[in-house]
Amino acid sequence: MTSTAPSPGSPDSSLLDLAPVIPVVIVHDVADAVPMARALVAGGLPAIEVTFRTPAAADAIRAIADEVPDAVVGAGTVLTQEQVETAVAAGSRFLVTPGWTDRLLGALDASGLPYLPGVSTTSEVVALLERGVEEMKFFPAEAAGGTAYLKALASPLPRARFCPTGGVHASNALGYLSLPNVGCVGGTWMLPPDALEAGDWTRVESLAREAAALRG
Repeated sequence: MTSTAPSPGSPDSSLLDLAPVIPVVIVHDVADAVPMARALVAGGLPAIEVTFRTPAAADAIRAIADEVPDAVVGAGTVLTQEQVETAVAAGSRFLVTPGWTDRLLGALDASGLPYLPGVSTTSEVVALLERGVEEMKFFPAEAAGGTAYLKALASPLPRARFCPTGGVHASNALGYLSLPNVGCVGGTWMLPPDALEAGDWTRVESLAREAAALRG
């Protein structure tokens, strides 16, 4: 499977190529979803992963899908077939999981959406390549071996491309992005808690712009 998601002006782009960073968003208040998404998009980060870690997630995805047309909104921390179905119904354009099972992979396939299944071992990567899945989330990136691990995979497994997430931040993101098998990274550093609490979307936009410029 090729993980592709339509983006403004480039309908056939790979999800990994939309921007160097996919913001990983935890929404507690649905009212924050739209202004947050607008700030991220204005800063140059159109792909937004809203995680299923709060009860507000599905409504936040729906609001972004309805009101921020330039955003490519997806669902993260997807663990079950029910969450896959909820994400699709809410308007998700891609799905991200922290890991995978045969049952979950079947639900992801059935959704018709591009997806990034989570991996942290070579065997998991090989198993997905056997199934035709070539684009994956590497999670938890830093704890699972970081850039050294991914660099070691590049030569024996050249078809695999990754979005490392977990412990990725502004000071180490470029190290990941410099690897040939990394398409983008996922992170939260452009969404500092104090800025979210204050509704400081100008700051979020500025941090998003810095992140978008990591690979110019």
